[in-house]
Amino acid sequence: MTTTRGALCTQALRRKTNPELVATIKLALKHHEWNNIAKIISGPTRKFPSLNLFEIEKHSKVGDTIVIPGKVLNKGDLTKKIKICALGISERAKEKLRISKSEFVQLVEEIKKNPKAEGIKVLT
Repeated sequence: MTTTRGALCTQALRRKTNPELVATIKLALKHHEWNNIAKIISGPTRKFPSLNLFEIEKHSKVGDTIVIPGKVLNKGDLTKKIKICALGISERAKEKLRISKSEFVQLVEEIKKNPKAEGIKVLT
């Protein structure tokens, strides 16, 4: 973590109290391709992007892996089968994902499975 970005994220880790969020940031910092996500989620929680399903629908294609460094909300519908990776999701949005046969994965799990960030699309 010799880069400025890594140093800033490391300083921000000291202020974080959510152990899951801290683990996600640490894992993202280990993989260069995930550093932009680490920078976003190491900032203030109130600045995390929250996207509704209709926004995700508008910016995705069938089979996409969408990464949201924040929370997925339920406004709108999803008609495509996609994979969504985020820090959190509302219960109603999770139900709508099941209906569309889409998949939701916690961000930390996607970083573990895909450390090179291949084939992802980041929405903020």
